[in-house]
Amino acid sequence: MDININSTTLSLIKGDITQQDTEAIVNAANSRLAGGGGVDGAIHRAGGPSIMEECIRIGGCPTGSAVITTGGNLKARYVIHAVGPIYKGGKGRERELLESAYRKSLEIAIEKGIKSISFPSISTGAYGYPTKEASEIALGTVIDFIKGNKGLDIVRFVLFSEGDLKVYEGSLNKIKKV
Repeated sequence: MDININSTTLSLIKGDITQQDTEAIVNAANSRLAGGGGVDGAIHRAGGPSIMEECIRIGGCPTGSAVITTGGNLKARYVIHAVGPIYKGGKGRERELLESAYRKSLEIAIEKGIKSISFPSISTGAYGYPTKEASEIALGTVIDFIKGNKGLDIVRFVLFSEGDLKVYEGSLNKIKKV
């Protein structure tokens, strides 16, 4: 599913983020940048040890922020490591921190002159964020950013499962009607 906003194509696909050919992919990282399971582990395995070496040099990243490394052995030239919040029932700052993780990733892309970027569904795996709520936050944040910033040609959400893709498509259709 694709929509165009200004000169940017926003795309939703089912796939493996480690196989994307966008200039940058986003890693759903932890604050220690220590690798892990899910998307984080897959990116580190596919990208090779050079990504972890850079993460160790960087040292860490606070929740709601992002840092950039090279892509190692990946097709993508860069990996933007975004740290989303652990979901605690929505009573804390989870929404604000998730919005910030997406926005900071996009800001880094613009600063680096990156024209194409692929996102996973940040915080919805081991961090427990409900996918429907997270998808609305992710898409809303990205669309608002695209409307206010030029420079990105492609912003792609790469969803691992058909179920997650359907949730994101439903959220995008809901946003388009507003």
